[in-house]
Amino acid sequence: MMLAPPLWIGLLIAAVAGLAAGAYVNWATYALAYNRRLISPWSPPHDRAPARRLSDRIPVWGWFGLRRESKVHGVGFWLRPLCVEIATASLWAGLYWWEVERQGLLHHQFEALFGASLKLGVLVAPASITLATFLSHALLMTLMLAASLIDFDEKTIPDGVTTPGTLLALLLAAALPMSLLPHVAERSVAPVAGVEIAIPVPPEAMKGSALYVEPLSLVAPHAWPTWLGGAPQTTGLWIGLACYAIWWIALTPRIMRWRRGLVFGLRVLTARSLRELLRPDSAIIGVCGFAGITAVWYRGGAGWLTLLTALVGMIGGSAMVWAVRIVGRVALRKEAMGFGDVTLMMMIGAFLGWQPTIFIFFIAPFAGLIVGFTKFIFRRDDMIPYGPFLCLATAVVTVCWAWFWNQEPGSYQSIFELGWLLPSVLAIGVIMLGAMLVIWRNIKEAIWGVEEEWAE
Repeated sequence: MMLAPPLWIGLLIAAVAGLAAGAYVNWATYALAYNRRLISPWSPPHDRAPARRLSDRIPVWGWFGLRRESKVHGVGFWLRPLCVEIATASLWAGLYWWEVERQGLLHHQFEALFGASLKLGVLVAPASITLATFLSHALLMTLMLAASLIDFDEKTIPDGVTTPGTLLALLLAAALPMSLLPHVAERSVAPVAGVEIAIPVPPEAMKGSALYVEPLSLVAPHAWPTWLGGAPQTTGLWIGLACYAIWWIALTPRIMRWRRGLVFGLRVLTARSLRELLRPDSAIIGVCGFAGITAVWYRGGAGWLTLLTALVGMIGGSAMVWAVRIVGRVALRKEAMGFGDVTLMMMIGAFLGWQPTIFIFFIAPFAGLIVGFTKFIFRRDDMIPYGPFLCLATAVVTVCWAWFWNQEPGSYQSIFELGWLLPSVLAIGVIMLGAMLVIWRNIKEAIWGVEEEWAE
């Protein structure tokens, strides 16, 4: 069994890695934004800036030296990136303590399954599980922080963050099956992916079965079915390839021209998409992705289970946001949500799976509505960056996963026992949202005389 290092060593390694991750966040915030700024010490210096030093690249410390560029970038420009690197190091260390030392994603699931309070350490998952989930979630938090800062600055989320992030999530899912969120289950047969947990004194009800920690699969809380398995079963392969194709096509330009009719607009959009897909960099992403998915499917086993789960999560996570984007545009007669929010949810769904994205979808609007309504009252402007609220909701669901997903009577996990009824309920919810947005638009026009126009 793999053992975690002593706590102080683990926290130190996590904090140092977090400092490096914070340096990436600062580089991405300024280098991947639409209006690029040469602020990060890992970018070329500004023409009017003094020469850069090697020490400028040391996380945290380097920003004190970069204060000499204040005449170029503005007084106090270095304060935010300094705080970002400190916060990212603290985030990585805190996440390590919670997921590895405290086993925060698992302990309450153990308690719910046994129906009793358990002392910490009675049931312990191997470090191979907790370290894998920690690595995955720390990388996700880092990517979300970069996307949030850019969205706050420019109200855009660049593909330069979400595209590599999605590919990284798929690679992690295939290489580290236990990097997905954990699912604690009692099984009479060993699962395709999972680790058995030793129970000091098995309860009477568990005779003939064992306790497993499994990666959250796309069919959880149900057991993995044979028909979704690897070769020679082909159903899962076609589902995975279709999901990847949708994501690949979604990366192409999505400007729709309506002036000359729907048919002409679709022809122009298709031609542009094909031209974009045949570009060398895009073609490499497509060909390598399809080949890699097929190779993992042919091998089968735990890697295929988690890769297919990540692929379905990628599309399932974005489907609701994509639907809201379309419904909002029709109801409000203007762009209601940027496509960057859709690609952001694709990345989040690839890291976590589709089930958590439902919780995220319903939690994120609460903070967004409060901020948006306040801004509208004082500034008559209801445009807010929504990406940071999706990221905040993702962080809450990830850290509190054991309270969202457990086997307590009436828990949220029981919702996913509904099967195909659940998508129907979600579809009805999106339609009701469209009706509410139409009412809201009418109220705005009646009280404030706001005129809405269709975008081209």
